[in-house]
Amino acid sequence: MKMRILGGVLPLFVFIWVLQNKHGNCERPDVVNVGAVFAFDSVIGRAAKKAMELAVSDINGDPSILNGTSLNLIMEDSNCSVFKGSIVALQVIEKQVVAVIGPQSSAIAHMISFISNGLHVPLISYAATDPTLSSLQFPFFLRTTQSDQSQMEAVADIVYFYEWKEVIAIFLDDDYGRNGIAALNDALANKMSKISYKLPLPINYDITDIMYVLNQSKSLGPRVFVVHINPDSQLRFFSAVHKLKMNGSNYVWLMTDWFSTTLDSFSPKNRSFLSTLEGVISLRPYIPQTARKRDFLARWRKLQQNELVHSGLTAYGLYAYDTVWVVARSIDNLLQQGGNISFSLSNMLNGTTSDKLQLGKLKEFDGGGLLMNILSLTNFTGLTGKIHFSQDRNLIGSGYEVINIAKQEIHTVGYWSNFSGLSVLPPKSLQNKETAATRLNQNLKSVTWPGGKSKTPRGWVIANDERPLRIGFPRRASFTEFVTLNASHNVQGYCIDLFYEARKLVPYDIPFRFVPFGTGLANPDYDAFVNMVATDVFDAAVGDIAIVTNRTRMVDFTQPYVSTGLVIVAPIDTSKSSAWVFLKPFTLEMWGVTALSFLIIAVVIWILEHRVNEDFRGPPKRQITTMFLFSFSTLFKTNQENTVSTLGRMVMVVWLFLLLVITSSYTASLTSILTVQQLASPITGIDSLIASNSFIGYQVGSFAYSYLKDILNIAPSRLKSLRSPEEFEAALRQGSGNGGVMAIVDELPYMELFLQNRTDFGIIGRPFTKSGWGFAFKKDSPLANDMSTAILKLAESGKLQEIHEKWFCQLGCPTDRRKDSGPDQLHLSSFWALYLLSGAVTVLALLIFLLKSIRQYIRYKRNHTDLSSPSNTRCSHVIYSFFDFIDEKEEAIKRIFAQQDSAQAQTNGS
Repeated sequence: MKMRILGGVLPLFVFIWVLQNKHGNCERPDVVNVGAVFAFDSVIGRAAKKAMELAVSDINGDPSILNGTSLNLIMEDSNCSVFKGSIVALQVIEKQVVAVIGPQSSAIAHMISFISNGLHVPLISYAATDPTLSSLQFPFFLRTTQSDQSQMEAVADIVYFYEWKEVIAIFLDDDYGRNGIAALNDALANKMSKISYKLPLPINYDITDIMYVLNQSKSLGPRVFVVHINPDSQLRFFSAVHKLKMNGSNYVWLMTDWFSTTLDSFSPKNRSFLSTLEGVISLRPYIPQTARKRDFLARWRKLQQNELVHSGLTAYGLYAYDTVWVVARSIDNLLQQGGNISFSLSNMLNGTTSDKLQLGKLKEFDGGGLLMNILSLTNFTGLTGKIHFSQDRNLIGSGYEVINIAKQEIHTVGYWSNFSGLSVLPPKSLQNKETAATRLNQNLKSVTWPGGKSKTPRGWVIANDERPLRIGFPRRASFTEFVTLNASHNVQGYCIDLFYEARKLVPYDIPFRFVPFGTGLANPDYDAFVNMVATDVFDAAVGDIAIVTNRTRMVDFTQPYVSTGLVIVAPIDTSKSSAWVFLKPFTLEMWGVTALSFLIIAVVIWILEHRVNEDFRGPPKRQITTMFLFSFSTLFKTNQENTVSTLGRMVMVVWLFLLLVITSSYTASLTSILTVQQLASPITGIDSLIASNSFIGYQVGSFAYSYLKDILNIAPSRLKSLRSPEEFEAALRQGSGNGGVMAIVDELPYMELFLQNRTDFGIIGRPFTKSGWGFAFKKDSPLANDMSTAILKLAESGKLQEIHEKWFCQLGCPTDRRKDSGPDQLHLSSFWALYLLSGAVTVLALLIFLLKSIRQYIRYKRNHTDLSSPSNTRCSHVIYSFFDFIDEKEEAIKRIFAQQDSAQAQTNGS
């Protein structure tokens, strides 16, 4: 009975399980809708439309994917309109699509991304390259093409490789164009280059707009153009370039991948237009050559032959094909993981209605979040290579090809990837090598530039005949030897001659015209003059322009051609001289030690020579006279007495060496002091001038005023402006108490010229600031570097000095008449080592002499002293006896010792 019940129940359980399993399989839908919003009739859209249709056909014909579920691609045309693109996106989403492919426009992608975020429908774009389309802002946005961030880094590397510093950016004035150029600006900044000018084009531009922008660029210096616009099947941009004759050898045209996409969209048989594109460089997304890619290209060409496709296959067509596969694989994974294709009403749209768009009926995709996660984890190989995404949901691309148009052919001259930089090898072959992308290992093949030239263009044109360089010069009222406008209205002067000579050494032509600054009735304000360069009134400034800190913030200066600084000029008097000037070379301490040394040497030599030298014997008066005369006569080498003893000669050798050094130093110092002019005023330097509270003169227009007022904190009421050398002279002669000035502070070259024929004024001390004169150019001007090099060459060749002598040495070059803050006295600290050496030798000689004398005295006393006499043992008697002994001649003592030795020998013999 139990077996019967079990036999009846078991089939029931099996039937229920089969029904459940069948019910589970029925959850996989028959059709899954996927939307596609893009511009059908566009360079990218024409190839992308057919590519996506082929992808859908291949997916639905492949039993290994979607497991019987058909993929239905609902395409809508955006007509490159943000407004219409947003409307059709809503229409597509209303049809309950699980994902939207596209759009190709970054501007439309920004708008649709908000919709996909709200309805949790993933948006997968194969052509929106705007780097600001971020997964942080748009969590349901995925990009299956490379971001313009990578492309702009590639452009920056090309600019860096060819050592260009400035570029002009021409771009479409929308999100795609502006944000792409912003990324380029950041990439160039990392390479020490910059975008000097940004020239936007309207979204719906025509050839008139292009010509207007290009005409603007003609007056600008840079000749490296980076063009970032949408693909254009008519290549209107280069039609305008050709009409304006801007395809010469001075120009560089760097195109982003819009250009290569446009070229690839043309039929291979229609390439005659390439002759007008000679020398253009462009980037093309690098897609490795594989068997699958070659098969697909063959399939595409067959469609072209059958006139089923009217566009060439572009990189974005391949990206579009792979994008459909990415979506299909992700949907398949979603269904395998048990996900359902279901939608629910959005609370955000409650109460929203429209006649044609039932916004209130728009539904959220319940599995949108899960599908987005699956999409971001995609990892397979498609037609474009390995497809996987970074954390910010951008495709990890393979890099770019660098293509060049030459002789009506498209040539690949290199590759770029973010790990290898520029290389002649494809990125795939370098992927496993550890390479640092530095300029040393960057390389490209030979490039043909506009005009068919192989030499790399300089990248900028400083001026041309139509717009010559505007060079300002100061129209001075005084010191016109530096720069002036003569009666014939010709510019001349030292600075002008120097500019002409430097210009000859610049390796290119510089059309220019001089423009005066100032009226010529008074010296102009040089800070305002330099500011005219910074504000683009002048392209450069030539003249006696001091290089000071506040000016270097506004402009770039060349290498200084004159070293200068602020100096003090005051009246001097060369007619008076002190009767005691001969005492100035030595300090009081030095004089005292030197005099004491003469006395010590006199006494020591007398002691050492008295016993052996007849010249140092005789009556006391004669001995004292001889002693001191001998010592001081060594100074003039006129002494009649000679040293006889070895110790005396040793002391004299060291003493004479010391004397030689001291007399030589004294002579040099006295000569220097006697040739230094003495001041008629109490000024000794800038400190005493500040403390004097007297009036100080300065030249009108000089930076001396701001330096004295702002840096040295001198009251403006003490500063008097003077306009000419004649006013300088009159003010100095009047003096501070009579309406003049005590001194004038100005730059050294002016003061040297002022003093050339005025001997009763002189420069006090040395320059108390360090600066120079240079030519001023706009910030980052390449001409500033080339002119600096030219000035250095003039200095090395001696030409700089020749120009100086031509203008300032016709009557003899001006010399500095300076009074230093104090005489160059010699101090004891400079000679203490010599004095120490001489003293040590003298003391050693005395010690040896005393030891020798004491030894002789003891020997002498042993034979002549009566030990029984008590007086003989007194200390005073011993001292007196010792001095009496050493007062005897050395020869007499030796005879006594000889007699004693002879008598001793006779006694021992008997």
